[in-house]
Amino acid sequence: MESSILEDLGLSKAEINVYISLLELGTSSAGAILQRCRLQNSVTHRALNSLIEKGLITYIIEGKRKIYQAVSPDFFYDFIEDKKRRFELILPELKKKREAVDIRTEATIYKGKKGIWQIYNDLLNSDGKEYLTFGGGKQVTYSVMGEEWWKLLHSKRILKKIPARQVFDESIREFGEELKKRPLSKVKFLSQEFEQLTETIICGNAVGIVMFTENPYGVLIRDKVVADSYRKNFKILWEKAKE
Repeated sequence: MESSILEDLGLSKAEINVYISLLELGTSSAGAILQRCRLQNSVTHRALNSLIEKGLITYIIEGKRKIYQAVSPDFFYDFIEDKKRRFELILPELKKKREAVDIRTEATIYKGKKGIWQIYNDLLNSDGKEYLTFGGGKQVTYSVMGEEWWKLLHSKRILKKIPARQVFDESIREFGEELKKRPLSKVKFLSQEFEQLTETIICGNAVGIVMFTENPYGVLIRDKVVADSYRKNFKILWEKAKE
């Protein structure tokens, strides 16, 4: 099981170990959990206490012992929503702090798949009126990030009502044709010779250049002059590309 997803939600490895063990055990004393998790006694008890505070496990008293039980995994929806609500309380203040800084030109390098997601997420949140891309290819779409990742990305874009024009090469025509059926999505194609491991994205005053190598990385540039320059490049490719 991909337990790293639970880490992304804010659980420690010890908490994940204890929670999953309790799911498998049903109900259990601390001793049985300790044996199953093979963690230090103090680590196990800290994890139990923190999971109780987060509402992810409950307990009853039987004699002098606590008997623990994991709540339904469905509770994570409430757990996530609570985190979202709490974050929204401080979001306006965080935005004010960023807006107070005069950022005219900025270039940031990101590494790894999480870094790549951050680039695309920032581009979608750049207040751009149109999402333009060129480059990429079969390996980028199907191997490095995976087709489902790209579908999720465009679902988020469409939800934000950002129209897209994209130039693909013939190696991913099947994916492009499916994307064209979705709202706010236009795709044209160049020959397969255009296939590459780099995708360039222009949205608002930001440009992302992503290298989908074995260890992907990319740079996000926030500069209106640079963004306008890349839009000119995109316009040339768009006019040359075919339906």
